[in-house]
Amino acid sequence: MNTELLEALNILEKEKEISKETLMDAIENSLLNACKNHFGKADNIRVIMDRTTCDYRLFAEKTVVEEVEDKLEEISLEDARGIDGKYELGDIVQIPIESKSFGRIATQNAKNLILQKIREEERKVVYDQYFEKEKDIVTGIVQRYIGRNVSINLGKADAMLTENEQVKGEVFKPTERVKLYIVEVKNTTKGPKILVSRTHPELVKRLFEAEVTEVKDGVVEIKSIAREAGSRTKIAVWSNDPDVDPVGACVGMNGSRVNAIVNELRGEKIDIINWSDNPAILIENALSPAKVISVMADPDDKTAGVIVPDYQLSLAIGKEGQNARLAARLTGYKIDIKSETQAIESGDLPENYLELSEGVYEEEYEETYPEEHIEEYAEDEGQATPWEDEGVHDSEADGYDGDNAEEFSQDDYGEEDEIIFQEVED
Repeated sequence: MNTELLEALNILEKEKEISKETLMDAIENSLLNACKNHFGKADNIRVIMDRTTCDYRLFAEKTVVEEVEDKLEEISLEDARGIDGKYELGDIVQIPIESKSFGRIATQNAKNLILQKIREEERKVVYDQYFEKEKDIVTGIVQRYIGRNVSINLGKADAMLTENEQVKGEVFKPTERVKLYIVEVKNTTKGPKILVSRTHPELVKRLFEAEVTEVKDGVVEIKSIAREAGSRTKIAVWSNDPDVDPVGACVGMNGSRVNAIVNELRGEKIDIINWSDNPAILIENALSPAKVISVMADPDDKTAGVIVPDYQLSLAIGKEGQNARLAARLTGYKIDIKSETQAIESGDLPENYLELSEGVYEEEYEETYPEEHIEEYAEDEGQATPWEDEGVHDSEADGYDGDNAEEFSQDDYGEEDEIIFQEVED
């Protein structure tokens, strides 16, 4: 038994997670390569290696002939019978080869071949390990800053957190532990290249899966996510079990679950709303914490008109338009937000609406749309009622006031956000 070789293979298998079978194949190939370098060719060289004891035999197969023309592949009948008297012309004789007879160069080449195979297998093992974690979160240890990028150690591999994938304002310290989302794993000649992110919306989803048992088990589904990393995230949740409140499950007792995620995201606000198949109700929930008077949604054109009270317009739009922008991304609708005054001027509300809203309007509204048919009307017309704002959670109060409206400008937003804003009149 080749005890030293067997022990070395066991250590490599344990530390590098490379199977002994693979390493033995590499040794066999290195021996054949050494023979080729020593003899000039190795077509007739055979290696037999015992997988249990690691003992190996190396021999050349030579054909018995009357007159030898190629010493590497042929042997004379006289020499063959000197080994064993039973050989006849045309038989194959196995001549043992001592690996100790190889030259220094052939031995060094065999060694390099084994080391190269070990490195290749090691890279393959690491790649396979992290490829399985693609689209998932991992915990890494901050090593150092390289320019504006951050080098992160993930255990058996290093990843680079680029500037584009960092949340603005986040500062990392060496040896600090951070959670990262693996966007992509590439296999390169220098080993696996792992692209990680702190800004990806799926990072929030994976954090909820890790923190909220109901989400992990599939009882509560996260239907949609809209995120502006470092500032605010809106998520829409749905429960497959009528006895489970999806918003309450994600918030946790006294907000423990959502607060743990907020802390991991370093104070990023999280709004959790109920998902609804009715687009009007969904849009109303998405615009929370602003109160909505009415929503008229067109599922075909993916557009919606929203009317809010005058004093709620700045809250619905949000600071620098963030609230409305995230609502549009969350729902996939192009949203047109108007105040009561603007809706009256555009004809969307009757001219005497403000007077009617003090008491008379409610009576006429109830006569037109009786209370027992309100839900049916909302479903048929794609219109949300003013009081359908239950099941909405804001991780932190916005604290907006009317002055925010003066800071708002349509020039601050790109066309891709697909939101129409109305200017606020003094």
